[in-house]
Amino acid sequence: MKILYGVQATGNGHITRARAMAPALKEADLEVDFLFSGRSRDKLFDMEPFGDFRSRDGLTFCTREGKIALLPTIRKIKPARFIREVRELDVSEYDLILTDFEPVTAWAGKLAGKQVVGLGHQYAFLHPIPQHRGNPLGRLVTRFFAPADVRLGLHWHHFDRAILPPIAPVEIIPTKIEEDLYLVYLPFESLRAIEEMLKYFPQYRFAIFHPEASDRDDDNLMYRAPSRDGFQEVLAKAAGVIGNAGFGLASEALQWGKKLLVKPLAGQPEQYSNALALELLELAQAMEHLDRIALRHWLEYWRARQVRYPDVANAVAQWIAKGDFSDTQQLATKLWQQSSCPDSGQFAENLLGEWLYLPDF
Repeated sequence: MKILYGVQATGNGHITRARAMAPALKEADLEVDFLFSGRSRDKLFDMEPFGDFRSRDGLTFCTREGKIALLPTIRKIKPARFIREVRELDVSEYDLILTDFEPVTAWAGKLAGKQVVGLGHQYAFLHPIPQHRGNPLGRLVTRFFAPADVRLGLHWHHFDRAILPPIAPVEIIPTKIEEDLYLVYLPFESLRAIEEMLKYFPQYRFAIFHPEASDRDDDNLMYRAPSRDGFQEVLAKAAGVIGNAGFGLASEALQWGKKLLVKPLAGQPEQYSNALALELLELAQAMEHLDRIALRHWLEYWRARQVRYPDVANAVAQWIAKGDFSDTQQLATKLWQQSSCPDSGQFAENLLGEWLYLPDF
C-alpha cells in the first residue's frame, strides 16, 4: 500500500506525532511519502525521519502577543493559492491519503475519490466531548478544514467514544529530577511577556525554548533556540512544564509525570478545550493569561500525576495495513485497555458559561 501522509506543521505537535508514525508505518511494510504545510520549509527542523518530504503553503494562522491575530491571519490566507495547491497535487499513485489535520492532502484526496483517513487530536472534537463552545464558524472549520472519510481522533481520555489515546511515545529513562528546574515552551507569547512573569521567582530556574531565542543564560533564565534533542534533555530532568495548551507537549509531559501549567492561545478554541479537559481530568492547572499569581500557586501547591499510554502509533499502522477501516471502536477499546489514565468521573455535568458539551454534527 502506498500512502501520502499530510502533516499540519503550524505547531510542533503534529510533527512529533508524525515522527512516531514514520517508523511504525515502515515496520508495517507501508510505503509513505510525506507532505507538510502551514510553515515555511526553512522553519522546519530535525526533519530527517521524513526523507525527501514535500511542502506546501496550505492554511495556517498568525499570532501576536499570545493571541490569534485575526487581520494578519485573514491577509495570510490566500484562497486562490490554496485551491491551486489542492488541484495541482497529483494523488493518483496513492492507495490511501493519511492526514494529520493537513488540508491540502485531505482535499486533494477527497476530490480525487481516494480513501482519506484523518489521524489527529482535532478529529476528537467531532465527537460530543467536553469542549469550548467556540462559534459556528470555528465548528465548521473543525469539520471541513481537513475532511476525512475515517476519523481517528486522539485525546487524553476516551469520554466513552471511539477516540484513541495520544500518539506521544516517550522512553522513560531513569533521570535525576532537578526540583528547581522548569521547562517553558510558550512559542506564541512574546519573550518580554514571559520574562515579566518569571522574574518574580528567582529561586527557580526556567529553561525557555522559544523561536526568537538564542542560547544564553541570564541568571535563572536559560534561553534556548528550538531543538528536539535539547528540548527532550531538559524535559527529562525538569520538575514541570509551563506551556500553551497544545496537545502534543501536554501528552509527553503527562507520560513523563511532570506537573503541568497551561495557558491557552487566546482565540484558539482547541486550546481552550484542551485546558478544560486537563482541568476536568485533574491533570494540569490552567491560567487565562500569563499570571504570576497562578504560577506561584502552581509552583508551590500543584502535584504531578503520571499517565501511561500504549504504542498507539504501531497499533494504528498495523490497523491501516489490514485495510479494514469499518470499526474504529474496536481499535480504541483495545488501546484504552492498555492505558493507565484518570477516571472520567462525572466531568462537570452542569457546565455553564463558556463551556459546554457539543452535540454530534
